[in-house]
Amino acid sequence: MPAFAVIGGQWGDEGKGKIIDFLCEKADIVARYSGGNNAGHTVINEHGTFKLHLVPSGIVWPHTTNIIGNGVVIDPNVLIKEIEENKLNPNRLIVSDKSHLIMPYHIILDKLEEKDRGENSIGTTGRGIGPTYVDKVSRNGIRIGELKNIEILSEKIKIILESKNQIITKIYNSMQLSFDEVMESIYLWKNKLEDYIKPIEKIIIESIKNEKNIIVEGAQGSLLDLDHGTYPYVTSSNSTIGGTLTGLGLIPKNYEGIAGIYKAYCTRVGEGPFPTEILGKLGDEIRNKAGEFGVTTGRARRIGWFDGVAGKYTAKINGFDALILTRLDTLDNWEKINICTEYEIDGERTSEFPSNLEDLKRVKPIYTTLEGWTESTRSVTDFSKLNYNAQKYINMIQEIVEVQAKIVSTGPGRNETLHIKEFIT
Repeated sequence: MPAFAVIGGQWGDEGKGKIIDFLCEKADIVARYSGGNNAGHTVINEHGTFKLHLVPSGIVWPHTTNIIGNGVVIDPNVLIKEIEENKLNPNRLIVSDKSHLIMPYHIILDKLEEKDRGENSIGTTGRGIGPTYVDKVSRNGIRIGELKNIEILSEKIKIILESKNQIITKIYNSMQLSFDEVMESIYLWKNKLEDYIKPIEKIIIESIKNEKNIIVEGAQGSLLDLDHGTYPYVTSSNSTIGGTLTGLGLIPKNYEGIAGIYKAYCTRVGEGPFPTEILGKLGDEIRNKAGEFGVTTGRARRIGWFDGVAGKYTAKINGFDALILTRLDTLDNWEKINICTEYEIDGERTSEFPSNLEDLKRVKPIYTTLEGWTESTRSVTDFSKLNYNAQKYINMIQEIVEVQAKIVSTGPGRNETLHIKEFIT
């Protein structure tokens, strides 16, 4: 059972890129299973800083093969850019032939639809992710493998483009897309990407059979999952463990470990309820100190205290057996630190995360306040060398979430990481 999943336990931006890069010393394959270039993973090591949106975070390790699974939707222009910037060849990167293409009309429709929502905006990135998944579900999508047969694909494009242009013109009074311009892009994509496009099922099955280690890399976070997140303020795919099965072709018994990544505090980008949000001067100070601005959009992230109720919920729905805590060093020199241990809704206390959005909007967080610390945790790699209050904070989080902490990140670099217990053996 050599598969290990690394999944965000909050609203995304938990530091998955850094942790995947750290774990890849023992990985033969790193595979993305959901989302698109709305994800932004940052990897910092001795080779430099890498900001990734589609390519998995194992690219810096020469022994690691990177796979983009069928559950991912692909903007081919973004993928080509990342391939060229990172000098990747088809031996290092494989793209599932079943992955769906983000077409130019998807991006246009995404931006127009979000603008049309007005005050009911859900805060999408405008990358065309949602409309691509809509077409996939309605059997009107285009798989990247179809680039290998341009003649058949061009006839399909004519039909689809006529329909999309009608929507763009009649509903949004916007410019139509040219068939010739779209086809020009398609010829470019075929030329640049064809050698990377392969069936991935056999590769994954053979790797498991040969007991190679596979790290499954999550995108976004569990609270943005289409089914289990804070709907409708969610992403358009399944970012929880179930998405790994459909998005890569794995089966449950393949897993030896499922780790949940949690930031030492909480952040959220876009609209939607955020029970532990810190507003005003303190939130601004944390945001600026930690550089909490989106890798993909540059948008300022909303800041909140650690939410133990939400954290325990995501641990249960994913089956986390390891907790990875990031950004601990950001908490250095905080006088007091709050952890949300319960919610109060209409005067009733609960430790259960509400499934109803209106209930979640009315949540009043109940906090336990801990003493902060002045001793720096930056770059500490031995748990015993952390100061007492930092250790107490980590211990309390793992008690609330009910998952053992195994790795703690104490800085952005690969080596600024401490092991409490091995996750990948």
